[in-house]
Amino acid sequence: MKAVLFYKPGLVKYEETETPQIKPGEVLIKIETALTCGTDVKTYKRGHPVLIKEVPSGFGHEFAGTIHKVGSEVKGFSVGDRVVAANSAPCRKCYCCNIGEHNLCENLDLLNGAFADYIRIPELITSQNLLHIPDHLSFDEAAFAEPLANVVLGIEKTVIKPGQTVGVVGLGPIGLMFVRLAKLKGARVIAAGRNPLKLRLAKEFGKADEVINLLEVPDPRQAFFDLTPQGKGLDAVVEAVGLPELWEKVIDLVRKGGTVNLFGGCKSGTTVTLDTRRIHYDGIRIISPFHHTPLHFRESLQLISDGAVDVKKLITHEMHISRIGEALQLHNEGKAIKIALKP
Repeated sequence: MKAVLFYKPGLVKYEETETPQIKPGEVLIKIETALTCGTDVKTYKRGHPVLIKEVPSGFGHEFAGTIHKVGSEVKGFSVGDRVVAANSAPCRKCYCCNIGEHNLCENLDLLNGAFADYIRIPELITSQNLLHIPDHLSFDEAAFAEPLANVVLGIEKTVIKPGQTVGVVGLGPIGLMFVRLAKLKGARVIAAGRNPLKLRLAKEFGKADEVINLLEVPDPRQAFFDLTPQGKGLDAVVEAVGLPELWEKVIDLVRKGGTVNLFGGCKSGTTVTLDTRRIHYDGIRIISPFHHTPLHFRESLQLISDGAVDVKKLITHEMHISRIGEALQLHNEGKAIKIALKP
């Protein structure tokens, strides 16, 4: 088969490789749509401590397709079924799994390799996180189930009450989905970014109440405070970029007792400096949710199926998988939100 393989930061190749062989508890999926994401871009630039364990490695992890082969022990699935799979599944045996924190499973094995003709789905994922796609959904829409599942968990951990004012800083796909889910929770949402395309989508897709172009305001902090009740600050803020300097700054955007969701993953080894007085005496709640669970994966697909999250609006381009270099460049230039890659 043909696949995109990661060799080192800055070098991926589309080339011939072996079609995966499956075990009795696994399935082989023929890729119909694979989506690009911010993690792919970060991995391309600097590698990834979890996704890239050896090189060359498969690349890409958001996908939907049809079942091409079914292992002898797999129940409930047949060749030709339209399916979507998550990129992981909990082991159900470790300490974190035993206390119900499946997103933090100590044996989490992230699946990579969706930018290809076929992908093998390991037994743990097949048994827990392989779902049939509703007939009315396209492969493009279903492929959003994994990234949206991360946001479903992130919103749940943030604990947003109707009528609260929530800020989202960073309007990539994840940030935009945070805007949308915060609105579904009944919040008044202020979205902040620098890219005109993303600011527009914050309104059109996310239904943001206010948008702040960070390039056009002299004091971003004051711009947020001016839009909050009595100028007291946000009830909650989500950092969806993954920069240490932004992790430090967003804490100053919330009111006393506010919640700071540091969702954007920063480069490994980086550190931040925080004002301990502000955190302690103002009662700031800081969280940093990671990944998703089988429950959130199912909730995500349901939100897409119900039409509550119109993910089609986030696909800005469609191209053949062999054009992966061009796709990554479009992301680097801020010209793409999600690109649907097709074999």
